Amino acid sequence: MSSSTQFLDVQAQTPSVQLSLSQVGVTGVEKVIRLTHDGVEQLFSAKFECNVELGPAQKGAHMSRFEEVVNEVIGEVVLGESGFKAEALAERIATRVRERQNARRAEVTVSARFPEHKPAPVSRIQTQEIYNLYGVAVATEGNPPTTRRMVGVTAQGMTACPCAQEIITAGARERLEEDGFSEDEIQRILRAVPVATHNQRGLGTLFIGLPEGSDLQLDAETLVQIVEQSMSSEIYELMKRSDEAHVVAKAHQQPRFVEDCVREMIRGVVEGLPQLSGDTFVSARQENLETIHQHNVVAERFGVLSEIRAELDTGVASPTHMTRRAWLDAGA
Repeated sequence: MSSSTQFLDVQAQTPSVQLSLSQVGVTGVEKVIRLTHDGVEQLFSAKFECNVELGPAQKGAHMSRFEEVVNEVIGEVVLGESGFKAEALAERIATRVRERQNARRAEVTVSARFPEHKPAPVSRIQTQEIYNLYGVAVATEGNPPTTRRMVGVTAQGMTACPCAQEIITAGARERLEEDGFSEDEIQRILRAVPVATHNQRGLGTLFIGLPEGSDLQLDAETLVQIVEQSMSSEIYELMKRSDEAHVVAKAHQQPRFVEDCVREMIRGVVEGLPQLSGDTFVSARQENLETIHQHNVVAERFGVLSEIRAELDTGVASPTHMTRRAWLDAGA
């Protein structure tokens, strides 16, 4: 075949059904990213999802261009010692993808797993915990173009069911009364001895959305801490017996429903990150893996901080809960 052969750009042709598509792109793109973390250069596995909004007059997107842009940007971005800024990487790719595809809107999601070393609660033995880190960015055409980005984490923990614990407590109280213990003695016993209940392993996910123009840097470690503290207890991959006893006792002394975890996550953001502006987006989601049921339970709250702060101050339910998609598109 002659090197001068001209090929028809099929993707640029007019489709038979002229209808715009909300999302067209690639998913499951896996790359190894080199970055500096805790002063040491390491390799991390990351997954990318890149999408553009396709106009009604264009038959298809140029799929190979997504891969080209991901490779180019990974090579260009320098990741410093402050940690893997997934949202900055997603923002750079989204901007480049939108330009390369000549699209009105582009959205990119980066997900990676990263380690943190922390001591067990009593023995202080060092343990490595693995967390999920996310970066999301939407680039929209305009004069000038705008970009909104999100950073998120998922961390695991342990929850103890308050309902079952109350049932067990009521039974224990009856037996103690029958054995002749006074009310004061019963109260002292129930405060001193953790009361049994069933437990769940919890998966907490927290996203913070930063408006366009924001130069605020959020550390993944800070978000992980907020998520872990929202549950009944943190969990550790490596523990001695003293650590196990501490974790179980702590969880049973701080029983929480799945709904409690979400509310605690939101409170952790409001109280722990007062520098966030009112148009910052927050999404908190908790999934508990049940042990005495075959189903799991979930709870979620999302919205902008101005809505959430007003509700916490007044106790009056916010009339709207802004969704992730609505917030990402609000910058357009």
